[in-house]
Amino acid sequence: MDRLGYVFDDPGLLARALTHSSLSSPTRGDNQRMEFLGDRVLGLVMAEAVLAADTAAKEGTLAPRFNALVRKEACADVAREIDLGTAMRLGKSEMSAGGRRRMALLGDAMEAVIAAVYLDAGFVAARDVVLRLWGDRIAGVKDDARDAKTALQEWAQARRMEPPHYEEIGRSGPDHAPVFRVSVRLASGESAEAEAKAKRQAEQLAAAALLEQVEVAS
Repeated sequence: MDRLGYVFDDPGLLARALTHSSLSSPTRGDNQRMEFLGDRVLGLVMAEAVLAADTAAKEGTLAPRFNALVRKEACADVAREIDLGTAMRLGKSEMSAGGRRRMALLGDAMEAVIAAVYLDAGFVAARDVVLRLWGDRIAGVKDDARDAKTALQEWAQARRMEPPHYEEIGRSGPDHAPVFRVSVRLASGESAEAEAKAKRQAEQLAAAALLEQVEVAS
């Protein structure tokens, strides 16, 4: 992972951060716990960054900027820039389903890699990696940054469409850790699907995928 710009003292941490649950086994863990930790490390780094970038901004202005920088779409974008997908370790089912390009998996892996740096060398090292990878995103994040569901609804309203329709179309995994699959559809017929460990997050990912689809087509 030359593009990460960090050399691990313990390469095993990076290996685990890049291992999806579809490839895990009793002797080989996956990145789910590291993803949880990395999300919190990223949050602290970005909270500090948005405060430092605008010392006069109030909480109501800072919050959407923060959310835009830490949400799964932003993590996936950074992962694509450093070609993280090619290094991910996936089971055959996920590989055949295009897992190396899926937003949720890329975002999860990026968060897990942040955790791996944190566990390898501490917070300062993790902060340096995050700030370098997020780069101009921090200074350029829009004051009125919106989450994907809000952005998609505003896109539809601007074209006098009905609000997007969300539907849970599947659920997998054990009862204590379900994975939700959600679809979103516009009145004009365009649709997208996504899955995540929380229904609300799955809706956000589906909205982001559909928003990207309609914006490319327009």
